[in-house]
Amino acid sequence: MRAAGGVVWREGPAGNEVLLVHRPKYDDWSLPKGKLEPGETDEEAAVREVAEETGLQCRLGDEIGSVSYTDRRGRPKVVRYWSMAAGEGEFVPQDEVDAVQWVGLDEARRVLSYDTDRRVLDQFTRRR
Repeated sequence: MRAAGGVVWREGPAGNEVLLVHRPKYDDWSLPKGKLEPGETDEEAAVREVAEETGLQCRLGDEIGSVSYTDRRGRPKVVRYWSMAAGEGEFVPQDEVDAVQWVGLDEARRVLSYDTDRRVLDQFTRRR
């Protein structure tokens, strides 16, 4: 299975902040991402999924990298991530994502639920 997402960032009062999403189904904090739709490029999926989960229309930046893992159903999954500058929009809670939070990079490492997301964040941080 293929998916795509982004590290959504903005300049905050104390430096770069990233946007994390809370998924109530799993009670976790992660980077916004989702599965590709038929005929969609990875880049298109990343922009669409980030918009769907965060409400923000973000600008696609450089590719950060990808992670591979086995999902909860035992299927192999590859997720590609891009740096995404925060754009206009407003978060509206929904079934898939019920909360978002802007946090500094160090706090994001503590809040994220998965090591794969921490690795992506580390790759993003090295580029900043």
